Amino acid sequence: MPQAATLPTTVLTGFLGSGKTTLLRRALRSPTLTDTAVIINEIGEIAIDHYLVDFVEGSVIELPGGCLCCAVREDLARTLRALLDRREAGEIRAFRRIVVETTGLADPAPILYTLGADPMLDYCLHLASVVTLIDAVSGAETLDRFAEAARQAALADTLVISKTDIAPFSRELAARLDRLNDRARRVFAHNTDDPRAVLFGPGGRLSSQLLPSEPVAAHSHGIDAFAITLSGALNRLEFARALGDLARERGNDLLRVKGIVRFSDRPDRPALVQAAQHAMFAPEWLEDWPADWPLGGSDSEGRSRLVFVVHEIPRAEILAHFAFANPMLYPAQSAG
Repeated sequence: MPQAATLPTTVLTGFLGSGKTTLLRRALRSPTLTDTAVIINEIGEIAIDHYLVDFVEGSVIELPGGCLCCAVREDLARTLRALLDRREAGEIRAFRRIVVETTGLADPAPILYTLGADPMLDYCLHLASVVTLIDAVSGAETLDRFAEAARQAALADTLVISKTDIAPFSRELAARLDRLNDRARRVFAHNTDDPRAVLFGPGGRLSSQLLPSEPVAAHSHGIDAFAITLSGALNRLEFARALGDLARERGNDLLRVKGIVRFSDRPDRPALVQAAQHAMFAPEWLEDWPADWPLGGSDSEGRSRLVFVVHEIPRAEILAHFAFANPMLYPAQSAG
């Protein structure tokens, strides 16, 4: 049993486009979670998600680049230790729980191993839960295609079924989850009124039983992550046509698109745009450009930036679809 003084830590995972950041944003609006520290990891050369949750009071710590479960696993331990040291020294306001949101391509097993293998972290923290989001729209196909998604589901204490407002929770998906992990509790994101209970509910048991002594992350081949910048204020119809054509032609391999875009009809308000496989979502208007936006902000034009995570789609093909907006890889590099 964990000591009463240890901090509950939840690992929030789920494949690309499953809705992790949406759930986290919703949860952190709850007054019951204002004393929560958040660590966000994103895959690729640049990051977007931390801009979407940094309105929450307190520190949001981002581990840029690479995959949290392998390339920056050592950084996770250092980040957690530094966070605890700053809390103890009174340099940051006290927090009573931690959420680690992984990249959608993360195998949670090495992350859990890190939490248990580091003596300081093992003394100060205890695993509250592994929460895995499963997309009701494309979850069954994703579980079949990608080893990471299946591993995320298998290690979950709680399976959160997302997007049931768009598609029903099918028998096929339910059966697939039964085979992978029939012991995890299941909740439906669309009907959840208590996000704290989702993130910090019963857990910590299943994942510890399934962990090998030194887990190695599994990754699918052919997955690429990169970003592009688009110049000028974009015509919304042209943008929608470009993204829509890409989704129609290569939707199965268009794993995730997320970005902040400046449209010509509302140039003063940046828009958050998202897509996952064949699904495109309506823009969400943000109040202003993030103050540290690296491509301009309140003092400049605020150039648009899109992050792509794809399966065997050449970068040149993405650039061709957005030729109307003079796309460039960010950071600048070869499109080969």
